[in-house]
Parts: sequence; structure tokens; C-alpha cells
Amino acid sequence: MKNKTSQPIKQTLIEGSVGWHLVKLTIPMIWGIFAVIAFSLIDTYFVAQLGTKPLAAMSFTFPVVSALGSLALGLGVGASSIIARAIGEGDRNKVQRFTTDSLTLSLLIVGIFIVLGLTTIKPLFTALGAESDVLPLIQDYMQIWYWGMIFLVVPMVGNNAIRASGNTKVPSLIMTVAAGINIALDPLFIFGLGGLPRLELQGAAIATVIARATTLLASLLFLHYRERMLCFNLPKLEVVLNSWKKILHVGLPAAGTSLITPISIGLITSIIAAYGPIAVAGFGIASRVESFSLLVLLALSASISPFVGQNWGAKKYHRVHQALRLSFLFCLFWGILVAAILAPTAPWLTSLFNSNPQVVAIAASYLLIVPISYGASGVILVSSSTFNALGKPLPSLVMILTRMFILYVPLAYLGSKLFGVKGIFFAACFSNLAVGIGAYIWNRITCNLKAVKESQQPSLSISNR
Repeated sequence: MKNKTSQPIKQTLIEGSVGWHLVKLTIPMIWGIFAVIAFSLIDTYFVAQLGTKPLAAMSFTFPVVSALGSLALGLGVGASSIIARAIGEGDRNKVQRFTTDSLTLSLLIVGIFIVLGLTTIKPLFTALGAESDVLPLIQDYMQIWYWGMIFLVVPMVGNNAIRASGNTKVPSLIMTVAAGINIALDPLFIFGLGGLPRLELQGAAIATVIARATTLLASLLFLHYRERMLCFNLPKLEVVLNSWKKILHVGLPAAGTSLITPISIGLITSIIAAYGPIAVAGFGIASRVESFSLLVLLALSASISPFVGQNWGAKKYHRVHQALRLSFLFCLFWGILVAAILAPTAPWLTSLFNSNPQVVAIAASYLLIVPISYGASGVILVSSSTFNALGKPLPSLVMILTRMFILYVPLAYLGSKLFGVKGIFFAACFSNLAVGIGAYIWNRITCNLKAVKESQQPSLSISNR
């Protein structure tokens, strides 16, 4: 075991073409993110076949599931940040320690939330507005879902550890297989096909837990047998606590950052709701089209994190600068391309979801105005991932807070009073553009200052060239 541990860790991203590395990292991530989106849509589709009450019950669980998903995402981002930099330093022992400790931390946190979740189902969802006829359905679903939290959080941390090594193919494959299993099991457990009992909403929870369980098993096996990133020796308590502190230093702000967007979108929806259900429906359709339009930029932002982490750890700052320059240019290109495609096709595209002319008009207005800022949105995503990869999570938090609560929500309220629904859409566009420009400047200054500082040290001058 010592011989295996002493072998140098593979630094897969610190040599070779920067652009080609980004392409190889991003393409699998596109499919992986699509699989995650499909996972949620599949559950919603099958539960919708049960009727209004089961669908309403599942809808009530979305805020809680999203919040806990944000926690899992934050832990994964924190783990990926420190693991990628340790890989860049070439220290296998540190990589193994960080990977193992990130998994044990996620287990500890999961245990706490399982207990809290199971004991607060009724008061929590009552506070969220669930009525007495829906509460039993929510309890049926969440009693199973909470026990399955281990299969949500731990694999997300494990998959982020795999991505930190420069491998995005395996995590994407794992999520694709999980989505396939969910597709196969949902109708069996929900409707009682194939001789199985009809479990309805409980069946959806069971199918989700089983599908997620495959991701846990696959990620742990790959981390141990393929990447050799786990260790089983019992460390000193202070060593573990130090690892947890470094993970949470990035992970907690990252979790908070991911929570800001759904909260602020809820506020925006309440502003739009003043114009009636037609406006809300149009906004909802446009938001779904937007999520797919930004999928490539989301994949790029997820992919740049391990690249930046490894090269920063290896002190190859010029490669980080080149990666950021290429990423920012691609964000602008993609934003212009999508805006050019959506401008003439938005009415036809939105009519595929709903044929009501008023709904189509509102959705088309959104997709004419907001995509102008998609390039800036990509810059924000890439900058946020870069700061997290550097172990500097606060700039990401500040950017998202500024974008959503200082600019978007107040300007949307003001815009709605002055210009109606279109004023809300212009507020979104302006907020993206303003924060995107600020993110670009902040990111460049931070990276350049570090590189200049290091280049002034003779011992590091060779590694900077």
C-alpha cells in the first residue's frame, strides 16, 4: 500500500494544449449536466400522470430538495478546489487525505440532516404552505428521500473529486447511467408494472434512491481502484479537522451562492405574478429555454475549475491566463450565437410549449431581450468557478449577491412599474451585463497580481515561463 501511495499523482492538465484540454473537459460535462436535468424532468413527468395532488406534493418538496442539493454542490466544489490544487502540487498523500476527508465530512453532514429532516417534515412543509390533504403525500415521499440523502451528497462530492483529477467523462457517464436507471424504475415502482406493487409517490422516491445509489457505488469504486485517491489509515483528529476547515472555507460560500439564484427567482416570479398567470407561464417557458441555452456555458464553467486548480497548484499561471482568455472569448461567441438564433425563432420555439398567443408573446419578449447578456452570464459563471478553484469563494458570493439582490430584484420591481413585464426582462439583461463586466475585471486583476508577485521571486521564475 505504501508503494502505491508513494507513486506520483497524475497531473493530467498541466501540459499540452490549453484549448484542447478545455474542449475535452467540457464536452462530457454538457452531457452530464443534461443527464442531471433529465433526472428531475423524468420524475416530474411520471408523477404528473398520478394527478394534481401528487404533483403538488412533489412541487412542495422542490425548495427543500434544491436547498440540500445546493449543500451537496457546495461540498463538492470545496472538495474539488483543494484536491485539484493538491494534484497540481504533485502530492498524492495530500490528495488522498483531502479526498477521504471530504467524503467523511459529507457523511457526517448527511447524518445530521437525515435526523433533522425526518423530525421536521410536518412543521417544515406546513410552514411552506402545504395543506392537510397534501401533507401525507409529502411525508410518504420525504421519509424515503431523506434516508436516500447519502446517495445524493456523497456521490456529488466523489464525482467532483474525480473531476478534480481532470476526468469529466466518468462522472458524466455515471450520471447518465443513473438517469437511465431512473427512467426504467419510475414506471415500475410508481404504477406497479411488472408485478410490483403500485407505490405512486413513494415509488418515485424509491426509484430515485436506487438510481442515486448506483452513483455512490460507481464513484467510490473508481476513486479507489482507478485513481487511488482514497486512504484508509486513521489520521489524527487535528489533521481531519484541518481538511474539513479547508473544504468548508470554499464549500459553505459556494452552497450559499447556489442558493441565492432560486431564492431571487422566486422573488422575480412574485413580481411577474402581478401580471397574471399568463405572464408567469410565459416567464416559466422562457426560463426553461434559457436553461438549455446556457447548458454549454454551465459545462464550461464546471470544466475550468479542475484546470485552474491543477495549473495554479503547479504554479503555471500563464496557462490559467490562457484558459480564462479562451473561455471568456467562447462565452461571448456563444452568447452572440444564441441571441442571434433565438431572436427570430423565439415565437415558434415557445409555441411548442404553449399555443396561447399571449403566453408566446411574453416568452418571446424575454428571449429577445435577455439573451443579449448571455455572454456576460457565461463570464460570471467562469469567473465564479475560477475564484472557487483558487480557494477564494467570497468574490463569487459577492458577484451573485450583487447581480441578484442589489441589481436584478430592485431593478425588476422598478422596471415593472415603469415599463411593465418588459421592464423586468431589461433588468435581467442589465444585471447580467454589469456584473459580467465587473467579474471579468475582478478575475483578471486577482490572477495577474498573483502571477506578477510570483514572477518577482527568482526561485519560481522558471515555472512561470
